[in-house]
Amino acid sequence: MPAHPPSLPGCTVAGCTEQVGRGAPLELCEHHLAIAAEWAGRQFGVSDVLPSPCRLCGSRLGVRYPSGWLCAVCEWRHSDLIDGELPRPRVDVVYYIRYDDRVKIGTSSNPRSRLSALWHDDLLAFERGDRSLEHRRHEQFADERFDRTEWFALSERLRNHIELVRAGGDDPWDRYRRWVSEAVALRG
Repeated sequence: MPAHPPSLPGCTVAGCTEQVGRGAPLELCEHHLAIAAEWAGRQFGVSDVLPSPCRLCGSRLGVRYPSGWLCAVCEWRHSDLIDGELPRPRVDVVYYIRYDDRVKIGTSSNPRSRLSALWHDDLLAFERGDRSLEHRRHEQFADERFDRTEWFALSERLRNHIELVRAGGDDPWDRYRRWVSEAVALRG
């Protein structure tokens, strides 16, 4: 005699007689799950593609709220205009670029321009900081340094440090755009 499939549990909402669908994450019928999802979307937003790229960082990923869109990368309100007459805020970074088996540790407040002037194979990381942080990094990796230059041998120790700096992101430019966005937002 064939076994009867087990009956599905009922929805836990008072007065609801509908069954819970197979694999439902909560003991709610489809109707009440949809209501819960809509409520969660209003409270916490829904990730989606922005209607157009973010004006500040260029990302296409956004979070949609009933009040409007936020960029998922830099959190810039999608409808807000950027005052083109204001200068971009200064965001100093220590950069790590690789050429062959060497790494340059330098600093810039305009990394796009600076890196375009330097011959390199890869941008490895950005670390927020100015000349004082750059100087500390030069001292930290003095054993790997090539004759009073900003170039260092790519040792295991330096590689591990770069991985720590990169933690939480694969693209250094995403992190940089986030810092610029934060600086613009703080400026008001």
